[in-house]
Amino acid sequence: MVQKAKILLVDDRPENLLALEAILSALDQTLVRASSGEEALKALLTDDFAVILLDVQMPGMDGFETAAHIKRRERTRDIPIIFLTAINHGPHHTFRGYAAGAVDYISKPFDPWVLRAKVSVFVDLYMKNVQLREQASLLRLQLEGNGAERRPGGAEDSDEAQGLLVELSARLAAVEEQAEALTKQLGDSADAATVATAAHLERKLAGLRSALDALGPGADGDPSPQVPSQN
Repeated sequence: MVQKAKILLVDDRPENLLALEAILSALDQTLVRASSGEEALKALLTDDFAVILLDVQMPGMDGFETAAHIKRRERTRDIPIIFLTAINHGPHHTFRGYAAGAVDYISKPFDPWVLRAKVSVFVDLYMKNVQLREQASLLRLQLEGNGAERRPGGAEDSDEAQGLLVELSARLAAVEEQAEALTKQLGDSADAATVATAAHLERKLAGLRSALDALGPGADGDPSPQVPSQN
């Protein structure tokens, strides 16, 4: 079963949450509601989210304060936040949104297609990162098995390990191809935060590819190469 990404929708008005669900249902991902900043922070304690759609004007803890709490937490600081607001106080208000850590700032009423397209980009980036972590986990397993493989009498294990390397390389190639297509899809119209996220993903892919190549036949150097950090 293909894992679905979770999208957090934060708004104190039920009708707005219902509208967001209607717009984003076509993405076929898991939509999670939160009716306040406090409820959103609680949801973020246990679940991982691809992107957060956060209303600015809420009673109690508003969107700016909620975003500040999200960005202060190690677990959640890298989750993209798209601010949604029914008011527009000009450039200063928009700047405050970006200063709070938003990757985008959209005024209501917004174009449903545009919103869905923006959210889709961050969902794709999130899924590529999930795939990358899975490849890294498989690679670590391979590295741990290398010690036993290099001991005398491990010819059969060596053949099995080589087969695993081929499978890992093929899976990684598929992720690399998808990441390249996503970068081309972003083009010149993407905002700086989205481009930076995509570039970070490409760097991690390149590091994983280098580590995997180092395990291949005829690779020189240390027989126990290390997997690059995925942070």
